[in-house]
Amino acid sequence: MQQGFARVACGSPAVKVADTDANTANIRELITEAGQHGADVLVLPELCVTGYTCGDLFHSDTLLEAARKAIADIAEFTSGIPSIMVIAGAPLIVGNTLYNCAVFMAAGRVVAVVPKTYIPNYNEFYEKRWFSAAPESVTFIDLNGSNVPFGAGIVVEHCGLKVGAEICEDLWTAVPPSCGMALDGADLMVNLSASDDLIGKYAYLRSLVSHQSARCLCAYAYASAGFGESSTDLVFDAKLFVAENGRMLAENERWQSGNQLVVCDIDVEALRRDRLHNMSFADSARRNAFPAHIFSSQITESTPRNGLLRTVDPQPFVPAGGTELRSRCEEIINIQVAGLAQRLAATRCRSLTIGISGGLDSTLAILVAARTFDRLGLDRSGIIAVTMPGFGTTDRTYTNAVGLVRALGATLREISILPSVNQHFADIGHDPAVRDVTYENSQARERTQILMDVANQTGGMVLGTGDLSELALGWATYNGDHMSMYGVNSSVPKTLVRHLTRYFADIMPDAQAILLDIIDTPISPELIPAEPDGTIKQKTEDLVGPYELHDFFLYYTLRYGFTPRRILLLAEAAFGNAYTRETIIHWERTFFRRFFAQQFKRSCLPDGPKVGSVCLSPRGDWRMPSDASSALWLKELDQL
Repeated sequence: MQQGFARVACGSPAVKVADTDANTANIRELITEAGQHGADVLVLPELCVTGYTCGDLFHSDTLLEAARKAIADIAEFTSGIPSIMVIAGAPLIVGNTLYNCAVFMAAGRVVAVVPKTYIPNYNEFYEKRWFSAAPESVTFIDLNGSNVPFGAGIVVEHCGLKVGAEICEDLWTAVPPSCGMALDGADLMVNLSASDDLIGKYAYLRSLVSHQSARCLCAYAYASAGFGESSTDLVFDAKLFVAENGRMLAENERWQSGNQLVVCDIDVEALRRDRLHNMSFADSARRNAFPAHIFSSQITESTPRNGLLRTVDPQPFVPAGGTELRSRCEEIINIQVAGLAQRLAATRCRSLTIGISGGLDSTLAILVAARTFDRLGLDRSGIIAVTMPGFGTTDRTYTNAVGLVRALGATLREISILPSVNQHFADIGHDPAVRDVTYENSQARERTQILMDVANQTGGMVLGTGDLSELALGWATYNGDHMSMYGVNSSVPKTLVRHLTRYFADIMPDAQAILLDIIDTPISPELIPAEPDGTIKQKTEDLVGPYELHDFFLYYTLRYGFTPRRILLLAEAAFGNAYTRETIIHWERTFFRRFFAQQFKRSCLPDGPKVGSVCLSPRGDWRMPSDASSALWLKELDQL
């Protein structure tokens, strides 16, 4: 394991039924290939040494002796790749009983043997004809002259990674053995399988693997028998999966002949952090009725390697594409709508006041407000959209704001802030030519005062528009746009705001042109006068950095508590050549400096609905003292 990542390979060798020499040769090829990828662990299918479909040949001394010899040969072969642990399936006699086993091998020796716990004997499966279930306790057996631990629930520690095994049917039971092993610390569960193919079974199996990895907060590597197994009555297609906490990381292409292999990196540090954070996992571990038995491969160091063999999403807050995209967007929007609807019902408000600027945040907020009014059967004219031109307002944003309000059928009010802000400057003795924080924040607070007073005037409440990214960076004026009666975007980061606005554009043809132009408009608070040609001068991302980077930093800081060093590693993998290492470090420093310094603004936030796994509500997900120091985080960045 390196930097908290372990490299896992799943392989399916082409088999010749009952030909252990041919099967051993193909297994060796897969071991070599996995070793070239720097894999820490290689999991192979159930009974791959002999083939799964040997039938009554499993009671042949010739085959069983050949299988035992093949295990010795494969174990010896691993000595040439000292950092890899191979887990292969083979039939083994222990005492007078035959078991279907997962054999752990590393550094030239057998490390442990795990027999199958649940033996299927229904439909097309007749395994009880040949094999017995795992014994109740762990013992030691003599295997090719070595004293080896034998039994169910064995977990092997290898290169800092804890690995447990179950075999095919074990996963399909009500309480799979993997549950107990995960609760006792197994980071990676492997499944050696020989599941035949039936209509609809593949999708169910894929879901089963993914869900078990989520239930156990673990990585789950599944390798199934494929090409070469007997087709007398059944067909076997190699199925290779690596899942991590509910997410499928890697899988093979189906219906191929020959050897197959998939390799990817699992994030062990993230899994262990989730187990630490999820107190129910710890409570379950204390009540574990199936404790594991821990042994060591005696190998502590992985093969040195560069880069990551996994996809790191540069926009972790944004729903993935494909068939689920529409439903995910609708779910997010409906969470916002449900929260706002309940607040309106609870306060008996039939009016909302919202500042509309022609920017992304106020656009999403008014779109959610319009849908909320529709759900409650309220007339959209009760949405009082106030545009408040100031020193930095441009024709583009003003035109888009007005056009959107009219397209939605809301009530538009235009109130210029210029006279009142100029009067305020005179009152406090501020020179308007000095465009400092006083110059900017005076405008933001004046706008908030107008919204609050209009809400009082109309018997409504002010709908906040600020998003999660702005709250993380403190990019809001304290007691200005920072304040409202309900913050509908409070847990929606900027990258997701943009994405949801685009989704609305796709389903609202009458407002599509306006929404697309809003998406293309540079993000700006428009508190500084525009350029002579009318274009926006004050661009937020020029000042605080790209929101896609800040959202990335925010996600891995809050979701996993990762260090700046590890976030840098992930960012380099996610963004490739889009940003230099120095640029990422520069904006990461900005993120941590602002994130710590601006906590006081988050400590008194208005209510707002939680949308995703990351939220900064002081009443829910994030509690941090306002005077906490960022020194440790910045010090680590200095060392990168």
